[in-house]
Amino acid sequence: MDHPDTNPAPFNRQTVRTHRDRAAADFDQADFLFRESGNRLLDRLIDVKRNFTTALDLGCHTGTLAKALTAHPGIEHVVQCDLSTKMAHGAKSQNAQMTLVCDEETLAFKDQSFDLVTSNLSLHWVNDLPGSLTQIRQILKPDGLFLASFLGGNTLCELRHAFMSAELEIEAGASPRISPFADVRDGGDLLSRAGFKLPVADVDTITVNFETPFHLMHDLRAMGETNAVALGRKAFSRRQTMMEAIKRYPTAPGSGRIDASFQIIWLAAWAPGPNQPQPLKPGSATTHLGDHLGASSGDS
Repeated sequence: MDHPDTNPAPFNRQTVRTHRDRAAADFDQADFLFRESGNRLLDRLIDVKRNFTTALDLGCHTGTLAKALTAHPGIEHVVQCDLSTKMAHGAKSQNAQMTLVCDEETLAFKDQSFDLVTSNLSLHWVNDLPGSLTQIRQILKPDGLFLASFLGGNTLCELRHAFMSAELEIEAGASPRISPFADVRDGGDLLSRAGFKLPVADVDTITVNFETPFHLMHDLRAMGETNAVALGRKAFSRRQTMMEAIKRYPTAPGSGRIDASFQIIWLAAWAPGPNQPQPLKPGSATTHLGDHLGASSGDS
């Protein structure tokens, strides 16, 4: 007898692919968030005083970040890949780097292939993030660097709350209209569990101003970032529910415009290697705790 899956995948990866395929042709008209996040990721890379010969951009969309990586000092070879065939074709047309169609959940690369792996606003659609991070660590060379950004759980909180309150009032129940994403508090632990060293996770919030909620939803569709929850409600919202949610979306006094919050979680970590700082072995310290507390070694 078959038993239902008690821990189903949160996202429908085919839906994610379809959304990206649909967005690919005109992606450059709505990629402002990806460009801003990509620039911030590059700033973080510039701060690292190391040379990286080979790089992989995972979830490359139309190739903007990979193109910038080719100009980064020391990087000689860049591979770019995306889940979407049409996004990958768009990336290939932007630059002549090796371009592949590849799912972030099943990486098709040999172990220790890259000095650097980047991922800009893509990994939030992965079902098994710990598994993907482990694969990324495996394809990095010793002392290789992983730098990534992805959308966090507070993304689109204004839209989420507007729909939830409208559905609770009109439909006597709420369903996930906005996809659930990870929390920054999980970031460092996920990296450590995947075998990375020196993990760092932090967060930014980018606030974007739109004329109306309809303009926001139009741009989300153009980005390929609309809902892909596997078990979400299949039907569209009732018109009454939609209009009530729009009415409940907070607007700026006077202008009537709206703000939308995009929470960006940043991850940085290193593959294990011989050139990293290591914790001291027990008993190897050359100073005593008492030296820093103003107590002599004989004090009780």
